[in-house]
Amino acid sequence: MQRVEQISINGQWVTPQGTELFDLFNPATGEVIGQVRLANEEDTRRAIAAAKAAFAGWSATSVAERVAALTRLRDALAASEQALLQAIVMEYGAPKSRAVWMARYPVAVVDEAISALKAFTFRSQTGLALVEMTPLGVAGLITPWNSNAGFICGKLAAALAAGCTAVVKPSEMSALQTQVVINALHQAALPPGVFNIVTGRGDVVGEEITRHPDVAKISFTGSTATGKSILRNAAENFKRVTLELGGKSPTIILDDASLATAVPLAIQAGLMNSGQACIAGTRILVPQSRKAECEAALAKAMAAVNVGDPRDPATTVGPMVSEKQWQRVQSYIRLGLQEGARLLAGGEGRPENCRQGWFVRPTLFGGVRNEMRIAREEIFGPVLTVMSYRDEADAVAIANDTEYGLSALVLGEDRERAQQVAARIHAGRVQVNTLAHEPRAPFGGFKHSGIGREMGAWGLSAFMEPKAIISV
Repeated sequence: MQRVEQISINGQWVTPQGTELFDLFNPATGEVIGQVRLANEEDTRRAIAAAKAAFAGWSATSVAERVAALTRLRDALAASEQALLQAIVMEYGAPKSRAVWMARYPVAVVDEAISALKAFTFRSQTGLALVEMTPLGVAGLITPWNSNAGFICGKLAAALAAGCTAVVKPSEMSALQTQVVINALHQAALPPGVFNIVTGRGDVVGEEITRHPDVAKISFTGSTATGKSILRNAAENFKRVTLELGGKSPTIILDDASLATAVPLAIQAGLMNSGQACIAGTRILVPQSRKAECEAALAKAMAAVNVGDPRDPATTVGPMVSEKQWQRVQSYIRLGLQEGARLLAGGEGRPENCRQGWFVRPTLFGGVRNEMRIAREEIFGPVLTVMSYRDEADAVAIANDTEYGLSALVLGEDRERAQQVAARIHAGRVQVNTLAHEPRAPFGGFKHSGIGREMGAWGLSAFMEPKAIISV
């Protein structure tokens, strides 16, 4: 049983004033593996005060000084890869194949922030005006459980590169992973107060961050419902806000697609991170003329998905993060049957080889209409829907008929045609015949999928405001 008793404020390990203990679970077994002591409002206010005090000094640092600090952080994170990998598998249940990528991702996002910082234009001349990009102040960074270390490091690196100081509220469900990140941050010897990490509940620590007048910027990744609440709180003090929220992403298989290529990509897009991904391609659109062929190929691929022990290299789908999430996914599988969808693969309950833990049978529904709740609501699990379209225009209309707009995937043999279809989809990111990630490109959503962008120069700009100095 592991106990996490401390948070990080002003460069020091600190015992929270909060006294609530929160159980940590191994989702592959359902067993309690530890406890974390949660911070409260007073802890949060102390962290904000430390970040505020550190802002004047940090915002005045040079690009070279920030690059040096971020490089030290990158190196400390690289040395922590194995410890982070073990924490991810144990506490989150990510399959090892995915967990290895997740353990390396923090280094990648810090590297990208360094590259963006080196290339960023902080001053430019526009007519009589000298335009300076100036850091906003204290940034409140609120991160989810589905890629804990990556989100902490990505948001923090961008904030620090821009000259902001930060208070981070990571998910209380990811405390073991957070400890690895804090250790790396301390090893990087950043100035006191530049970063502060306060583990606690969203309605306690998160609420204080989003309402506190000394926090100038909020960057949040999580559910759309929580994002709306944060936006309302932030409006009171005109905080700048970046929200990366939910998704119900479409995957369009065009009528010229080779199913041997398209089906594996469609399944991979839908089941990434065990289906617990905001960008997951959970709505698969297939041509009416090839409906039976597509459904059969998708069902066969879905039935072959390996679910089980995250430590097994052959596993591609691990457990849900919590019993609550498992119950949520089960309820949507039941709902799909009640709505009249056809079960092509999977179904309720655990896979036969998983008698304990929060495992879900990878489930594929056919005969789905876009007005069904399973086609409209974010399930956040390995549950995919197949819908048919008449022609290209109909496919685009169905893809865009959603309140979300985070990501999409278009699959087809004619690359130029596929790109033309991609251009008509209302989403912040559309991939064509690939699931490749481009860290230099902006990432964020349209509509209810969020506000603002992260990554690259766009991610740095989100922590700054332009100031015009006009002289003659």
